[in-house]
Amino acid sequence: MPWRHHETVTDAYAARVASGEFSLDPAQAELAKRLDRLLIEVGNRRLAKKSSALGWMFARKNKSQKPPRGLYVHGAVGRGKTMLMDMFYELVPANRKRRAHFHDFMADAHARIHEHRQKLKAGETKQADPVPPVAGQLIAEAWVLCFDEFSVTDIADAMLLSRLFEQLFKRGCVLVATSNVEPGDLYRDGLNRQLFLPFVGLLKEHVEVLNLDARTDYRMETTTRLPVYHELSEGEGDAAMDLAWTRVTAGKRTGPETVEVRSRLVKVPDAAAGAARFSFADLCEAPLGAADYAAIAERYHTIFVDRVPVMQQADRNAAKRFITLIDTLYDRKSRVFISAAAAPDALYQASSGTESFEFARTASRLNEMQGEAYLEASRAAA
Repeated sequence: MPWRHHETVTDAYAARVASGEFSLDPAQAELAKRLDRLLIEVGNRRLAKKSSALGWMFARKNKSQKPPRGLYVHGAVGRGKTMLMDMFYELVPANRKRRAHFHDFMADAHARIHEHRQKLKAGETKQADPVPPVAGQLIAEAWVLCFDEFSVTDIADAMLLSRLFEQLFKRGCVLVATSNVEPGDLYRDGLNRQLFLPFVGLLKEHVEVLNLDARTDYRMETTTRLPVYHELSEGEGDAAMDLAWTRVTAGKRTGPETVEVRSRLVKVPDAAAGAARFSFADLCEAPLGAADYAAIAERYHTIFVDRVPVMQQADRNAAKRFITLIDTLYDRKSRVFISAAAAPDALYQASSGTESFEFARTASRLNEMQGEAYLEASRAAA
């Protein structure tokens, strides 16, 4: 990652502008400066906590000083929020730090709470309330937390957030988060939302809320015209997909995530920057359906599907799922990158069964999804 060679977010951002990766945006430059101030504040706090003589002097001076206020950055998709937060994360001078997708962090917290309750049942602990010890575990592992895509949709998360983060903030947590919505719109229209609202006040007390009103979607600006359908028979399918993945994710660190669908977790093998990458087998040979594909499309604006095979009559179940997948992504104007063993019209070769008729629509949509009009629509929908 090129920004690792710089000392400030501002310098790292300027280097990427100078490389021609995207154009200078005043709103992004201002956010970089604010993140740099937080870098300094975190560095001073870390120094104050050291056991050296210098650290002891800082500690005396700052004994009653509150932890730095974090940042909650909201704005439309693709405006550079995550890119700048990741630059901050790489540069922040804290050994105990954690960068996670918000939903993955909350799944971890729920799992720890469940484990504590099991210990309580077994008589291994006498502490009935699991939240303080779980908060203690989390803060011991990381006191600087960076959350991507802060979005509250689950009632279990909504009910836990206020109590959990009250404990984390008491213990000195510094939170940096990105979101598509301002704090007041989190969990909007959610069940028992009035019980969630204290968290909004708590959040505003401990973070500065910034709206990143950048002028354009920098990812779409640089990647909309990339080829999106690659035939493996041409010998460059895998390499072309890898190149597109690198550009769409802007060189970010990628990794596995999960999407919750009706209390189930759907595994996402690789994801970053609003994009997710799957193999054909991940999506169409596993027991997934329309609800799963819709949840994936809701979470990610760009979907990569590697190595779609030529399908025969014996593959009709996988073909049905592929039909449903493409219908779902098409309806939501998702941008889709595909590598396949053949052109769309030749992917399903059975001549009988309803799938053969339905696949004609799928092939037509796959062809349309490569066109400029669809790609522009997907850019607008992102």
